[in-house]
Parts: sequence; structure tokens; C-alpha cells
Amino acid sequence: MKTLQGIAASSGIAIGTAYLLVEPDLTVQRTTVTDVADELAQLEQALTKTTTELMVIQQRTADTLGTEAAAIFEAHVLVARDPELLTPVKQKITDEQLNAAYAVDDVLETFATMFDAMDNDYMRERAADIRDVSKRIKAHLLHVTLPNPSTIHEEAIVIANDLTPSDTAQLNRQFVRGFITNIGGKTSHSAIMARSLEIPAVVGTTNATQVVAKGDCVIIDGINGIVIVQPDDATLAHYRMQAQHYATERDGWATLLHEPTVTRDGVHVELGANIGTPDDLAGVLENGSEGIGLYRTEFLYMGREMMPTEEEQVTAYKKVLVGMNGKPVIVRTLDIGGDKQLPYLPLTEESNPFLGQRAIRLCFARPELFRTQLRALLRASIYGNLKIMFPMIATLEEFRQAKSMLDEEREKLTAANVETAPIDVGMMVEIPSTAVMASVFAKEVDFFSIGTNDLIQYTFAADRMNEHVSYLYQPYNPAILRLIKMVIDAAHEQGKWVGMCGEMAGDEWAVPLLLGLGLDEFSMSATTILKTRAQLKTLDQQAWQEIATEALQCGTADDVLALVKRSL
Repeated sequence: MKTLQGIAASSGIAIGTAYLLVEPDLTVQRTTVTDVADELAQLEQALTKTTTELMVIQQRTADTLGTEAAAIFEAHVLVARDPELLTPVKQKITDEQLNAAYAVDDVLETFATMFDAMDNDYMRERAADIRDVSKRIKAHLLHVTLPNPSTIHEEAIVIANDLTPSDTAQLNRQFVRGFITNIGGKTSHSAIMARSLEIPAVVGTTNATQVVAKGDCVIIDGINGIVIVQPDDATLAHYRMQAQHYATERDGWATLLHEPTVTRDGVHVELGANIGTPDDLAGVLENGSEGIGLYRTEFLYMGREMMPTEEEQVTAYKKVLVGMNGKPVIVRTLDIGGDKQLPYLPLTEESNPFLGQRAIRLCFARPELFRTQLRALLRASIYGNLKIMFPMIATLEEFRQAKSMLDEEREKLTAANVETAPIDVGMMVEIPSTAVMASVFAKEVDFFSIGTNDLIQYTFAADRMNEHVSYLYQPYNPAILRLIKMVIDAAHEQGKWVGMCGEMAGDEWAVPLLLGLGLDEFSMSATTILKTRAQLKTLDQQAWQEIATEALQCGTADDVLALVKRSL
């Protein structure tokens, strides 16, 4: 029996037989060809097959996981058709009389390496896209079959060095009980998709593919981030009981689908869902959400070749508002920049884009972009309970400017006899300066929504996607808890409410503390809602107020976590 420690990426217990998703050798040799025309024809065939494959995967993903997840493969299709990538490949074949497989490998790896070196997370992710597409083209040229997770037709645990988005999208939930990878983190593509598929996953084990053999019995403990290989009888029996207990818990959560979220001592809090597109509504409603706590509108702008029109935006916002049938829908205005780029909106290259012209700063720099979205939101407001929040606000002047632009667009619509509805206007708290000045902001906003993912990385000056400083991504650190408390207290003094839409809102160890600190609304991935509702029903807010106060005096994140675990 062997035990591996990794990162718990998706909760649950899974027991099954190992299926090693190991890629074939795609090493290519440089050779000279005599028939250049034939080599170019083989390349075109490989490109056609690759594009067709990717479009099939894209459609399957859209059908099963929604358009947000499918957008990854739309990007892959664009790579497979990109003349800036393919023209140098064809020139290499023609000018140097090289075999197509080598030309593809050489040129696309050069581009991928160039993207890898960029000081921009979004661009670095494009390197992975290029390599994924390159791998498919080479496989067709070499007449090699890539492993296909969709062909798994018996219960299995998938073991891989990493799962590309295309691998993960093809996992069949009927048979794949979970997966384990050598690399990756909680925010990687594979982890996000595992949560969407609702299957247990442990990532970042470093050596699972070396330790696990095909056919081994494997246990995934997606709650504690543990993998057990070839367990003994006692361990197997223990985890079978744990799996049964978890399944019973899930059945219990399902009974809370239409229940309000009320604590043991009768305090009501609101549980909302984070969405990216109108297609995510089905999962929101199936999981008993009390509203949309974060509608990431940037996905309307991504995965396309031109800006969405005002009419297209009105249609998208209307669909969500009507679908939520009067429940609150909090829309975050465009949050582009940093790790999110638009191909049709070239931005000035910045040495540190996460601290540069992104989100509201970009909207001020491109007012026509911002005003179009504001008009669309105002026009859609008549169809439901719309609230708007501005991202990346650092100063009071920024909030006032954004709100002024919204008011100006409303006045123009009113003058044109276009009907609009009253809208609560709030802001994201993602920057420490905002938390420090919360008592001032609270006098002018209708609500706050704390974005902990960015608040944590900005507080500790540590890129949350950088593995070298990942230890500084500390949601339980007393510094973060104090900032959260500062925001909540400031809002409540002015009779305003506070929500949270970062990963922390659905974290089972953070939820009791956030309840104790007085958080009013928790917004999370839809699949986490019922579990969190069940947890909150067991908690006493008054008792957790005292524990949260104690946590604020702790010295480290580990001290806080230990306190929470003792108290639970």
C-alpha cells in the first residue's frame, strides 16, 4: 500500500481501477522530402482532421458543461487555423524540403516557448493551447492514435501527468469515477472541470504516473487530497464506508433544494451562484441557488472575433434575468486585462498587467466599450432583479466616475423614451486600499462584494497562479480576516449588505468564520451550494462570532485553521 499527498481539487471519495492516460511517443525526426506537394497535402489532411476533432470536442463540451468550458476548444480551433502559425510551417516544408511533422513540431514549439516567456498568465496559457493542437497535428502525421478518455467504458480512475482541457472534456461521468494528476492546482483547467463534472480529483501529486500501474486499485480522497494505491483490506473497508457516508450526505443535501439558507440559531444568509454565461443557468437552478452573486460578463466578449453588440448583450442579460424569475442577479461589469485578453482589442503591453490597465481602469480608457455595456444592462433591467457592481475599484473617485457614467446613460435612455428599472449599484472589494477605506465607500455604495481571489494576492503581493509563491495564497490568514471584518462592519454601520464571490465563499473551513464575521451573502460554484446550505444549517452564528473574534487575534493561517477544526 502506498499513499500520495496532493491537492484536493474536487471533493468526494472514489475507489476504482487505474486507467493510465499516457501519451504515445510523438518524437519526430528531421528528414528531407523529395515530394514537397505531397508533404503539404499530408499537412492539410492532418489540419482538417485536427479541426474536425476539436469541433466535435467543443460541441460535446458545450452540451455537457456549457459554453464557458467549450470556449477553450474554440480557441484551439482558431490555433489550428491561424495563418500566423501555419504559414511558417508551410514555408519550412517548401523552402527547406522538410517533413511536415518536424516542421510542425519546430515552428509551433518555437511559438509556444515564446508565449511561455511572456509576463502574462493569459499568454502563458496560450502556450498550452498551441502545444495541445501541435500534439494532435503530429499524431495524425505520424499515424499515431492519441489516448481517448471518451473510450473508457468501465469504471476507472484516470491517472495522468496532467489533463488537458480536451482530455477532461471527454471524460465520461458514467464510468470515470475521478482523476489524479502529477501537476496542477486548485485553479487549473482540470480542477475547474472536475468540479463541473462533480467527480473527485486530486492534483499535484508529482509522481502518480510513476507510482500507479495500470489496473491497480486506487482510492481518491478528494476531501483531504490523499491518494492510496493498492490499499489493504482495512483501508479499503474504511474508505468504502467513507464513500457511503459522503453519498448519504449528498442525498441529504438534495432535500434542501428549495429550502432557505438558515443557521441553527435562525439567521438567514443568502447563497448565490457564480456564472459565466446564460447557459450556466440550468446548473444554478438545479442546485437551489437563491440568486446570481457574480455574473462574469467578460465571457460574452471572449472566444469570438469581434465585440458583442449592444443588442447581443441585452439578449444575454435578459435571458439570465428572466431565468432567475425575480431572484437577484449581480452583474460584474467588464473585467478584462491581466490574464484575460481579447484578440480584437489590442492592449498596450505592460510589464505587470495584473497591476496595470485592467477591469474598471480599462473601461475608463475605452469609454465607448463601457458605455455600450451600461446601456445594455439598463435596457435589460426591466426583465428582473438586476444589480450592478464595478470591479477593481481602488479609489472613491473611480467609483463615483463609474456611477456617473451609468447615470448619464440612464438619462440618455430616458430622454429617448426607453424604459429602465431601479438598480442597486455596488462594487468589488479586491484591493486592500478599498477595504481600508470601506467606511467611506459604504456611504455611497448599495452593497459590497468581496473578491477574495484578488484580495489575497494583492494583500500578500503574490501571484496566485505562480507555483513559486503559492504558499502565500492564504485565505485563512488573520490579515485577510481583518480586512473582511473591516468591510463587513463598515457596511453594516450604514445599513448596507456584504457578499463574497471568491473561492473562499464556498470553502468549508472558511464558511463558519465568514458567518461569524457577519457575511450576508455567499456566492460560489453552483455545485457547492447545497453542501454549504447543509453546513450552515448546523452552525450557530452567535457561537461563531466569538470564534471569529478569536481568529482575528491569531498569528498565522495555520493557527486559524487549527482553531476552526477544533471548534467544528
